[in-house]
Amino acid sequence: MSEILPYSAGDVHRVSDQVKQVVARGGIVAVPTETYYGLGVNPFDSQAVDRLLRVKGRPDGKPILVLIGNRGQLARLVQKVSRTASLLMDRFWPGPLTILFTAAPSLPSNLTAGTGTIGVRFSSCGPLADLLAVTGPLTGTSANRAGESPAQYANQVQDSLGQDLSLIVDAGPTPGGPPSTVIDARETACVIREGAVTRQMLQDVLQTAGISLM
Repeated sequence: MSEILPYSAGDVHRVSDQVKQVVARGGIVAVPTETYYGLGVNPFDSQAVDRLLRVKGRPDGKPILVLIGNRGQLARLVQKVSRTASLLMDRFWPGPLTILFTAAPSLPSNLTAGTGTIGVRFSSCGPLADLLAVTGPLTGTSANRAGESPAQYANQVQDSLGQDLSLIVDAGPTPGGPPSTVIDARETACVIREGAVTRQMLQDVLQTAGISLM
């Protein structure tokens, strides 16, 4: 079974050291987010991404989002940031909005599922953002096998995936609720999945800048 590592305020350097060690050797880490627990690997490590896809049982053709701990980490992940994306980042980050960008060429194709795009979210989960600010970006797909319910508790992750993970970072129960909203902001603005950030909230921001929402 994987190790469960308690994580509370003031623990970021101790916990980040262990997370970095696991990620550096291609391991999978479960981390808390602002909704449910997620599975983190180095997004630039194609073998680690392959391992993650096998553990999830995720179908081919579905890209994996990446979580960041500050906006400065975005530069390595994307080719450019559109005006639309900048407006949305200013209003909704950190928060439950995943924005699709044109992926940087250095990202492996199994992460993007060959789409040439990458979904990125700056999490509003304080412990996670603090952790990612030290470790660097990690993948953020939900900590459950494909078709199963997402996990709000570390022990649920252990019961479902413990044999396949290297480490579970336990910051207590996550809030749950609706998933993040996903929006393609490369050129025109197009909602891919409506979630915690509603379509109306997005429209209110974009309309003031004269941008239509598809």
